[in-house]
Amino acid sequence: MLNKIYFLTLKRALPVIAFLLSAFFYPLSSQGQGCSDAGFCTMGAMRPNQHYSTQTNIKLRSIEFSQYIGYTKFDDLILNYTLDANVSVGNKNTIQIKVPYQFVYGSLANTHGTGDISLSFTRNVVAKSTYQVNVSIGTKIPTMVPNLKSDDGRPLPSYYQTSLGTYDAIAGISLITRQWLFATGYQQALNAAGNEFVWAAWTGSDKQQQALAYPVSKDVLRGKDVMLRIERNFRSSKFNAYVGLLGIYRLTKDKVFSPTFKEVREKDGTTGLALTALGGVGYNITVKTSIKGMFGYKLMARETNPDGLSREWVQTIGVEYKF
Repeated sequence: MLNKIYFLTLKRALPVIAFLLSAFFYPLSSQGQGCSDAGFCTMGAMRPNQHYSTQTNIKLRSIEFSQYIGYTKFDDLILNYTLDANVSVGNKNTIQIKVPYQFVYGSLANTHGTGDISLSFTRNVVAKSTYQVNVSIGTKIPTMVPNLKSDDGRPLPSYYQTSLGTYDAIAGISLITRQWLFATGYQQALNAAGNEFVWAAWTGSDKQQQALAYPVSKDVLRGKDVMLRIERNFRSSKFNAYVGLLGIYRLTKDKVFSPTFKEVREKDGTTGLALTALGGVGYNITVKTSIKGMFGYKLMARETNPDGLSREWVQTIGVEYKF
């Protein structure tokens, strides 16, 4: 009961929090960014605010714990706690593993569970005194079939699922200087998610109208994505900040079960550009320990998102320990 009261209070306070955060980040950017894709924009060479050093033999090993708060157009509140570990292998290679735990609070149900595991391998292929080039390959591994149900046993939309339910292939490359970061990447789901949400399952429920607002996501197979990240960085020995844009373009349509035709069909309105602006800050408390924050706001979105990945805005706070 206390936990539910806490999150209901937090949900009512979110507009105020968003205003205060946007006011804080306004000197950096009038809008912010939320990585509302399937996860590859925070993996390896594609992640924001990457470390930069003129030392070509620097070894980067770190553990980061972060809290993510997101808000959807359906008034769903998403809380995500992520453990992100990076381990260097030699002077040029880094292995990253991310393990999230997610809570979803919405009008249809409250859910929680372990999110998908992200794995990536990054290699520094160019290390000059003025710029660096890194390449990454990776994957996402589902932790469950995304078919969590409401208290009365009805299938929930993808927005309520803590796992995407897909194995994904991921690749990316980045160019980093002291002031700029350019990164691009590709992600492809290798299987359908296995979600069971259709509108008919909520017929007769007292929440039927709320359920009809969500897109059907039964057997959804996400389309192929490409991303481009552009950031302007401001760095000092203790402080860093960045602003930029993140564009994610869905090349192919999502496929989803059609109750009318009783088969899986391509879904209109699922291709095209999702564009967000971003702003973040970080502070090095010691040589090994730092804190960071990010606020994001959606600028442009696709017409519909049966995969459940769209966010109106997000905010992340994290603590990183380097060793």
